[in-house]
Amino acid sequence: MWLLLTYIGLTVVGNAIIYFIGLLVERVYPAASLPLFLLLFFAVMWFAWLAAVKLTEPKAVAQA
Repeated sequence: MWLLLTYIGLTVVGNAIIYFIGLLVERVYPAASLPLFLLLFFAVMWFAWLAAVKLTEPKAVAQA
């Protein structure tokens, strides 16, 4: 359950950031904003999954 919640939280934050990046790029070069947004969108999905798995992995227990 924590894995899914972590993933959702990371994707929401990441997509909010790339939304504003897309807005900034649109002011300078409108034709590049959609391809850049889509590329970053799928990159956020991929890296958020990797980060969520890493953040929620069980901690190693020390053997006595």
